Amino acid sequence: MNKRSVLITGVAGGIGGATARVFAAAGWHVVGVDRRLVEQLPAVDHLIQADISEPDAPEYIFTQVVENEGQLDALVNNAAVQICKPLVETTPEEWDMTMASNIRSVYLSIRQAYPLLKAHGGGAIVNVSSVHAVATSVGIAAYAASKGALLALTRAVALELAPDHIRVNAVLPGAIDTPMLHAGLSRGHVEGSNVEELVRGLGKKHVLGRVGQPEEIGQAILFLADNKQSSFMTGQALVVDGGATARLSTE
Repeated sequence: MNKRSVLITGVAGGIGGATARVFAAAGWHVVGVDRRLVEQLPAVDHLIQADISEPDAPEYIFTQVVENEGQLDALVNNAAVQICKPLVETTPEEWDMTMASNIRSVYLSIRQAYPLLKAHGGGAIVNVSSVHAVATSVGIAAYAASKGALLALTRAVALELAPDHIRVNAVLPGAIDTPMLHAGLSRGHVEGSNVEELVRGLGKKHVLGRVGQPEEIGQAILFLADNKQSSFMTGQALVVDGGATARLSTE
């Protein structure tokens, strides 16, 4: 294969789909993974239907990659679920499901991707964490915990895989205009009578005066995945949040 190959989980979601389009436009071969079977994903060259929260899914996914692509240059761990509940109302089943989707799946996927990346002389892993890993809000504890764990995992794996020339970094998106954000607005922390008003209201709280677009996260992911653009970066957390975490809450 002449093209560089990337595998993106959660490819049918807002950030996942935008990231696929960004990589495809940059000339990459895109392998997408999602639990939904979506027919119209023109930026995806090879779609694998799998639920990454299932413990056997990563082995199945990467077997498909070996058989169809034979190589891998970058892995983007993007798939995630979000439970919008106070911790004391979150059931053990919801907690376990969040951790299985958001952190265990990354551990298992890295284990499966490692031989492919190493065989090709190295590559990059980009984990999509969240600003909730460093500053969070009420009613999202399980999600915040999983994204904080992902940030710590990123640093640890960066150390372990560096001898094999595999860089590992994380992107921490802030408020991005996606279905997940719209669902999260139901927590009532922003005033508005409909989704558009809620998104605008949330945007006004940002230094840049707006929420982000999925393609803006896709560009940050491409930067970290590209060994020419970010060749001296590993174990890092790239915050892309419109300045949200730069401002003191007392301001």
